Amino acid sequence: MELGAAFYHRAMLQPIVEAAERRAERAAESLDRLRRESATAPATRSLAAAVGGPGLSVIAEVKRRSPSAGPLAEPLDPAAQAIRYMAGGAAGVSVLTEPDFFGGSLDDLRAVRAAIDRPVLRKDFIVHAAQIFEARAAGADAVLLIVALVDPPRLVDLLTVADEAGVEALVEAHDEREAAIAVESGARIVGVNNRDLRTFVTDLAVAERVAPVLPSTVVKIAESGVSDPDGARRMADAGYDAILVGEAAVRAEDPAALIARLRRADR
Repeated sequence: MELGAAFYHRAMLQPIVEAAERRAERAAESLDRLRRESATAPATRSLAAAVGGPGLSVIAEVKRRSPSAGPLAEPLDPAAQAIRYMAGGAAGVSVLTEPDFFGGSLDDLRAVRAAIDRPVLRKDFIVHAAQIFEARAAGADAVLLIVALVDPPRLVDLLTVADEAGVEALVEAHDEREAAIAVESGARIVGVNNRDLRTFVTDLAVAERVAPVLPSTVVKIAESGVSDPDGARRMADAGYDAILVGEAAVRAEDPAALIARLRRADR
């Protein structure tokens, strides 16, 4: 029997989460050390402040590969790519650190943090407090927390840990229900991912539909699916402060020019 794409991608997501849980368990064994290292890390740069001003901001992503698209840029120099993003006016850089399915690492994050003077987001599948201290110790200014991966009480706990570690949290939702959970949990930065975690299909209508759930008190970031000024304009018109651009930025022949075009889309 031939299996449909939706089944295939649901089956793909489960091993990604299981691998993240195994890495989290290993990090937890070093929690005391990670706490100490995070306490001596350089001062953080505020992602909320960087994207919360007038106009549409762009967070560009360093991403080596994805389970759905395969390799995106080989070879990829994370620091050089981040510098290109800065030349286009990116407000910050997201670094995918998941190693098994996305080819990332904390070394990628460290390299980017050392190369630029704007906020760096650790994008990964975070399910344990140790991963947050691990991110802070590696130089992250912010971490991604995904509503779909943890129950609401656990999300609140992780947000508390982020405050303790001194990093901001971008809380990611995929629909109205998850967005409401993010807000009720105390998230100050909420990202709406246009990519369905089960099918990996992107649809900008997702962020447009979820936007009314988000109060004016939170910083709003639309994630995935924006590759041109038309898409950026749609997200700006829906009320988002910033867009997070991954595959389009990595694949672009001139990443700086692409980011500059996206930033101008709402003018």
